[in-house]
Amino acid sequence: MKTIKVLVVDDSAFMRKWISDFLSEHPRLEVIGTARNGREALEKIAALRPDVVTLDVEMPVMNGLETLQRIMRDHPVPVVMVSSTTTEGAENTIAAMQYGAVDFVAKPSGPISLDLYKVKDELIGKVLHASEANVAALTAPRRQRPSWRLSFKAAARPQQAIVAIGTSTGGPRALETVLTQLPPDLAAPVVAVQHMPKGFTASLANRLDALAAITVKEAEDGEVLQNGTAYIAPGGVHLIVREEGGALKARFDESPPRAGHRPAVDVLFESLAAIRRCRKIAVIMTGMGSDGTVGLKILKESGNTKAIAEARETAVVFGMPRAAIEAGVVDVIAPLDSIAAAIVQSIGE
Repeated sequence: MKTIKVLVVDDSAFMRKWISDFLSEHPRLEVIGTARNGREALEKIAALRPDVVTLDVEMPVMNGLETLQRIMRDHPVPVVMVSSTTTEGAENTIAAMQYGAVDFVAKPSGPISLDLYKVKDELIGKVLHASEANVAALTAPRRQRPSWRLSFKAAARPQQAIVAIGTSTGGPRALETVLTQLPPDLAAPVVAVQHMPKGFTASLANRLDALAAITVKEAEDGEVLQNGTAYIAPGGVHLIVREEGGALKARFDESPPRAGHRPAVDVLFESLAAIRRCRKIAVIMTGMGSDGTVGLKILKESGNTKAIAEARETAVVFGMPRAAIEAGVVDVIAPLDSIAAAIVQSIGE
């Protein structure tokens, strides 16, 4: 099996050593070098040609975001960000996801984490997964926001609709592409599960809200779902949808993680299966693993459901869409730039 060559970038000598030691314990990972700042990182990427880079968000000389943008422009390679969980750190990490980072690992406590061992397995797993990422999808130019050719006619809809999106690795960038192409008069609410820890989903929602014409917010327990608004599941709880008093409401569920995930796409999709009066549009995009496939099977069996999966060529990681496609529960396979149009068309059918 191929050895994965890793470059570790962090301004702390302590963190460089810990990250290097952790990664080197895995038989497939070889740390081929380290760098203290962004400028040094760019030089070493050009010279050493690593398969994956771990990149600290906060560094002197050239910070992680600037370094990442230069990497994706000059030497595209899968990057895993290593981030602090401060508010500023979370905002920078979400920006990094939009700029092309594959994934991130949150330091348990501050810039120099003496308890980094707590995320050792997560770090190793994400570096391994990053090595399989579709770099072409990370660097592909994205369309600007459309001039709302997708807008709905004023005719009343005979049936309430709801859109549910599930995504994981590479998801923040995919969500940006889809949500910014949805028209402001979208005749359905959108509920979205992005695998992400607590403390980062609010920053994701805020960033997407600033970019999209629809409203994007972190979901709140018990709120009524409104058309033209997208609700991002908070990290650490499952997001489910219930029909209460004739309205669709977001509810939180603290049952155990499903296949390691909370929120889980399966849990969201399964909750929608109990809602009979709605037209349901389920979307599975980039991500490692198969979360969403079991829930989608149950959702399809409930009827009145259209399932859309992201095509291989645009998915950063094709695992989640592939699992759903191979299970035979997908109606439409679409490249990322066409998913918004497929959603709008499905609502109107």
